[in-house]
Amino acid sequence: MEERNHSTVTSFILLGFTTDPTLQLLLFVVFTIVYIISLTENITLLVLICSSSRLHTPMYFFIGNLSFLDLWYFSVYTPKILANCVSEDKSISFEGCATQFFFSAGLAYTECYLLAAMAYDRYMAISDPLLYAAAMSKKLCVGLVVASYLSGFANSTIITSHTFTLSFCDASVIDDFFCDLPPLVKLSCNVPDNYHAVLYFILASNVILPSAFIVASYVSILAAILKIRSAEGQRKAFSTCAAHLTAVTLYYGSILFIYSRPSSSYVLRRDKVVSVFYTVVIPMLNPLIYSLRNKDVKDALRRLVKRESFLVEEN
Repeated sequence: MEERNHSTVTSFILLGFTTDPTLQLLLFVVFTIVYIISLTENITLLVLICSSSRLHTPMYFFIGNLSFLDLWYFSVYTPKILANCVSEDKSISFEGCATQFFFSAGLAYTECYLLAAMAYDRYMAISDPLLYAAAMSKKLCVGLVVASYLSGFANSTIITSHTFTLSFCDASVIDDFFCDLPPLVKLSCNVPDNYHAVLYFILASNVILPSAFIVASYVSILAAILKIRSAEGQRKAFSTCAAHLTAVTLYYGSILFIYSRPSSSYVLRRDKVVSVFYTVVIPMLNPLIYSLRNKDVKDALRRLVKRESFLVEEN
């Protein structure tokens, strides 16, 4: 039989999580609540960082950029998830799928690099606090963020161009809620050897190398903390890293679980639950992780609320 290529597929069907109408309605409500909470949290954190002079530091510059990235990140998926929950039409065009894949991969890879840059920031803050402000100059911070986006989307261009030239042979049903790598590879009827080489390159450059850099940074951070003589000083140093380390563990843990295994071991029903975690849940958790125990953020929020209350009373 003559093998057909990807050009015969003009659209895909996203199966989502369930075909039960009641469960779909329940999922719509849950994802709507999560989406609203995520929007509120990330926008609030961005407003606080921009409006409070006390938060105009390198650490909060990176946290603000992470919130901006998360706003963009979960907005790539959530509107389509909500639409699929209430619509009988579960289709997405071939071009729409490729576009969603490109932006989701680009933003995911960018976050990997951004978290590595934040690890370097924490290392500089703890290893040499007196020179921290000079070492983490505005020019360097902006350069690290720009480099993160450029690297993330350059790699996204590579993986997207290779994935959407695979042969799908009229197979168009994606057992997932968005156009992700594992279900698309499962869907392909012929995965060439060079594609696996591209996957290994993407995994190494976007996950393995940044995570190795983060581990090296934290080894250096630990060595610097152990040199601090007072227990209180050590506790404060650890606390400045706790939020970032939590975010890194959650994000890299879920990413590695999904993408570091061979395609033959993909279990799509299980994997899409993990995918929900890093695409929708983590962007909601990040603002809480970085602000829940952070005195500066809490103080900035109180000042903002008082200022707004004062303006309302005046009017």
